[in-house]
Amino acid sequence: MKRGISYWSLEHGLDGTHPIDEALRQARRAGFEAFELCIGASGVLSVDTTERECTAIRQACDASGLEVESVASGMSWETCPTHPDQRIRRESIALHKAALQRCSWLGCRSYLFVPGAVHIPWKPDFPSVPYLKAITWAGQAVKALLPLAERLKIELCIENVWNGLFYSPLEFREFIDAFDSQQVRAYFDIGNVLGYHQNPADWIQILGRRIGRVHAKDFKRSVGTLAGFCDLGQGDVPWNEVSTALRAIRYDRTVIAEMMPWRPDLLRKTARALDRLLPA
Repeated sequence: MKRGISYWSLEHGLDGTHPIDEALRQARRAGFEAFELCIGASGVLSVDTTERECTAIRQACDASGLEVESVASGMSWETCPTHPDQRIRRESIALHKAALQRCSWLGCRSYLFVPGAVHIPWKPDFPSVPYLKAITWAGQAVKALLPLAERLKIELCIENVWNGLFYSPLEFREFIDAFDSQQVRAYFDIGNVLGYHQNPADWIQILGRRIGRVHAKDFKRSVGTLAGFCDLGQGDVPWNEVSTALRAIRYDRTVIAEMMPWRPDLLRKTARALDRLLPA
């Protein structure tokens, strides 16, 4: 497993304005082996970034010595694939298709995709979506993106996240299997499942080979809200069980820490924690 850090964990990462070459240097200095790029509707890496610009970013990634294989996107929160308004759903698909093309230009293999939401906890104005409609529209979104993902050979990695969908590993597995494609995988977030009172090791065992990428976070069950996310090793993630489960399915790809908000000691502290909690 290669331990890495998300672009969103940099000082101006969430704004999409942190220079990528600087982010790569900072990640390398902190002791990480891998790095995850993040794309948005605007910013230093966006759906408007040109092929030439993507080539320059790839060259910077290669020069950094870090493994850069995945691109994450949070565009589904602002332009949701399961929004009741069909125009917004169509706009979301267009944005993600553009992002998939940039992912290919960047030479990356995996794209983090949130296929929709029933509810978005940090977005109170988001209209609640009936569960059956959300599942249907989420499936339609994946089907709309899959032909391009298959043509570009990009894995469409669906994340388990606090969106009101897939709160059972069995349901998540069934959703992924329904597409019968090696390009539809799970982007498994270790810490997210603690928020709904489950053991991440169980999810890893059940999802197995479907796991394409892994995010590392920690969470305090006693808090139970978004404020419960904490430094790695300071929460309730059973890291020994998680490490054993990942090795049991022979997962040997990147484990990307997704830590927010930024603070001056965050990267170095996170790199040390990952080395301790998920040893090579």
